[in-house]
Amino acid sequence: MTYTDNRPVKMTLAHINDTHSYFEPTSLPLTIQVENSTLTPYVSAGGFARIATRIKQLRKQAQDEQRGFVFLHAGDCFQGTLYFSLFKGKANSDMLNALGIDAMTLGNHELDMGNQPVAQFAKRIEFPLLAGNWDLSHELKSKKDRLSDNESVLSYDVTNNCANWMVKQVEGEPIAIFGLSLDKMDEISNPDSDTPFIDALQTAENTIREIQKTGINKIILLSHLGYEVDLELAKQVSGISVIVGGHSHRLQGDFSDLGLEKDDPYGIRIGDTYVVQAGYYALSLGHAEIEFSADGVVTAFSGKNELLLGRRLFLDASMSETGEDLHHRQACDFIHQHPNVVVCKKDPDVHALLADKYIPRVRKLQSEVIAVCDQPLKHVRVPDENGASQVAPLVAEAFVHALNQRGHEVEFAIHNAGGVRTSIREGEMSVADVAGKLLPFAVPIGRYDVKGEVIAAVLEGAINNATNNDVVGTGTGSYPYTYNLKFRYDGKAKLGERILDLQIFTLEHGWQAIENKKVYRGTSSAYTMKGKEGYEAILNMEDEGWVSGLSMADCFIELLQARPDLLTKQHLKQNQR
Repeated sequence: MTYTDNRPVKMTLAHINDTHSYFEPTSLPLTIQVENSTLTPYVSAGGFARIATRIKQLRKQAQDEQRGFVFLHAGDCFQGTLYFSLFKGKANSDMLNALGIDAMTLGNHELDMGNQPVAQFAKRIEFPLLAGNWDLSHELKSKKDRLSDNESVLSYDVTNNCANWMVKQVEGEPIAIFGLSLDKMDEISNPDSDTPFIDALQTAENTIREIQKTGINKIILLSHLGYEVDLELAKQVSGISVIVGGHSHRLQGDFSDLGLEKDDPYGIRIGDTYVVQAGYYALSLGHAEIEFSADGVVTAFSGKNELLLGRRLFLDASMSETGEDLHHRQACDFIHQHPNVVVCKKDPDVHALLADKYIPRVRKLQSEVIAVCDQPLKHVRVPDENGASQVAPLVAEAFVHALNQRGHEVEFAIHNAGGVRTSIREGEMSVADVAGKLLPFAVPIGRYDVKGEVIAAVLEGAINNATNNDVVGTGTGSYPYTYNLKFRYDGKAKLGERILDLQIFTLEHGWQAIENKKVYRGTSSAYTMKGKEGYEAILNMEDEGWVSGLSMADCFIELLQARPDLLTKQHLKQNQR
C-alpha cells in the first residue's frame, strides 16, 4: 500500500523493556534524605498489574486530549523468575496479552533455549513479534513449530534485504514500526543454526528506504540492540523518528535522590531521532507525548520514566510498617511527591489472571521439598585453599543422569562454574530453590561427540581463561567442573600440555586413561557448547552436536527427585571417586 496524504499527528508512546518475567511487584530498597536524616525505606515497586493500571490511565488521557496511543515492549520478557523457569513462556504470553501491548521486539533471552519456546510463544501472543533482522527463510521444514509460518512474526525480508514492518494507524495517520535484535545473537544466546541474524545497521538503512517508498515518513524502531548501539545507529541512519530500546537496562532520568543511579535525561536526541529506554524488571514505565509535522519530523517531544509504586512503605527489610512514625510519614511524603514516581493500584483483572492461574502453582513449588541437605555445600568458581565447588559437580552429574534416562548414552559432563549461582545451605531444598536461586537461567543442555584430545583442550582452555594463565581471560566463571572425568592441571607447563593424567570413569571398567583419538560422548550447557569463554576447543566436536529442551534446573530437579539422598554426607562420601 502507498500513502500519499501525510498529515501532522499527536500521539503518546508508552514503553517497557527487559521485564524478565517479573510479573509480581518487587521489594525495592531506596535511600532518601529527609530533614537531615538518611532513610532507607522499602517500597513495593512495579509488577504487571501496576503497569496495566498506569497504561489505562495514559490511554484515557491520550483519548481525552485527542492523541493517538502506542504501547511497545523492547524485548527480553523471558527468563528471570520462576514464572519462566516453570512455564517456559506460557505465562509471559498470557501476561503480555493482558497488558494489551501493540508490538514487542525479540530479545536475546527469548532465545536462550533455542527457537522452540519462541515459536510456541509466538503462537499464543495477540500482537506482532518484530524480529526484522532474523532470517527465517531457510527454517527447516521438519520443525513442529515453524516461526516462518506464523504471520505474527515480522522477520527479515530476503527479497528486499530489509525488515518486515507493521503499520499502526494513529489518528488516521500511518506510523511504521519495525524491530531489530542483536545481530551477534549466536554469540550471546542460542538461536537455531538454520535461522541466522543479519547485520542490524544495514538492515535499518534498507528498511527506512523501503518504508519511505510507501509514503510513510513517521517511523519507530523497536530495538533490542543495547543503548550505546541505539545512539550510534541514530547517528548513522537518518529517517528514524524514535528508537525505543532495551537490553542495557537503562532507566533514563534522574532518580538519584531515591538512591538509584542517575542516568541520561529521558529521550536523548541524536539528530532528528529520539532514543528512549525504560529500565528493567517491570519496575517502571516510560511514556512520551510526541508531535509530528506532516513531513515526519518530531516537532515536540516530552516525557519521562516513572517508578510505579504501591502506597505502602516499610522502613526496614522485615516489612514492619510503622505508619504513625514521623520518619515513616516523611518518607511517604517525599517518595509519593517525587516527579518520577506514580503511586498505582493493581489492575484487578491482570492481578486476578496472575493470582488465579500462576501464583498458586508457583507458591506450591516454592514449598515443595525435593531434598534435604544435612550440611552446607559450598560453591566457589575457582578452587581455593578450602577446596573446590561441592555443588557444580553434582549439577554436571545431573546432566548425565537426565540425558541417559532418555537413552543418549552420555559418558561425561563438563559444566562452567558461572552456570551455578549459589552455594547450598543446610536444610530443606525446594523446586524454587533450584530453579529460582541455584540455577535461575533456563539454559538448555546438549550432547556432543569429541575425541579424547579435544576433551583435554577444552579443560585446559577453560582453566587458562578462568585463571588468566597466558591468555586474557573473561572471568572465573569459565572454570570447568566435571562428572566422570578426573585430571591434573599444570599451569607451568607449555600451552596445550597442561592437562595431565586425564581419565574417564565407567561402571564396567572404573577409571581408565582417555585415549587421544578415541571418540567419547559428553554433555554441557548449550552456552558452553558454543565455545565461549575459553571453551573454543569444544567446537571441534565430531558433528554439530544436539541441544535438548531440558534446562539445567530441569536436570538437577530430576536428579534430586530420583535420589533425594544426593545432598547428604553419607551419599557424598560414598560417591567420592
